[in-house]
Amino acid sequence: MSNRVINWFRYASPQTFYPLAGQLIPWFWALAALFGALGLTIGFLLAPTDAQQGEGYRIIFLHVPASWMSMFIYLVMAFWAATGLAFNTRLSGMMASALAPTGALFAFLSLWTGALWGKPMWGAWWVWDARLTSELILLFLYIGFIALQAAIDDPRRADKAGAILALVGVVNIPIIYFSVKWWNTLHQGASVSLTKAPSMAAMMLWGMLFCALACWMYSIAVALTRVRTIMLERERHTDWVRALLADKE
Repeated sequence: MSNRVINWFRYASPQTFYPLAGQLIPWFWALAALFGALGLTIGFLLAPTDAQQGEGYRIIFLHVPASWMSMFIYLVMAFWAATGLAFNTRLSGMMASALAPTGALFAFLSLWTGALWGKPMWGAWWVWDARLTSELILLFLYIGFIALQAAIDDPRRADKAGAILALVGVVNIPIIYFSVKWWNTLHQGASVSLTKAPSMAAMMLWGMLFCALACWMYSIAVALTRVRTIMLERERHTDWVRALLADKE
């Protein structure tokens, strides 16, 4: 058991994690392409037309996975930030920095696709709905995290400052998720729940789940690609990076 624990902790070192990430990236890109192709094919070609919303409902195959990922990535980013504060590990701050741009992308996509869906359904591109407003705050939290880290030259100080902001912002995640239950909003309740049977056709559900898996695999692939770049930038004065760059030359 102790040997397994030691082996896992080996990957807390950027020098050890860098080649592992390089080996994993192609697999996650392949899975993202596979799940994306399945999800979009089912969602836009095979899933039945919704009885109330017609063909316009198909935006959910982009909107819902993007919304899920915007929240999930923030939680993972906050986890890495907390780990960095608790154990002072370099990799933790790098992972939080690598995740933030992808989380911001999904938060933006959630708002943008929500507007495209809301216009025909509600008659407006934007309303100050509780879920929309809290999702907008999430986007600002991502942007604030990225801007704060960019404003501080010392990476370790930037990681600590960003970690504090990330942990404070975690309170917004349950607000987004439970907003439709806590307040009277225009958003409908969740169609997919761990405790209830899904309220949508099986084909719609499969399409949404495959799209969500595609977004998940994409997020991992991009985060690993970005963290490798961050490692090379931050560790450029170390022997292992110099040796790596010398081998490439």
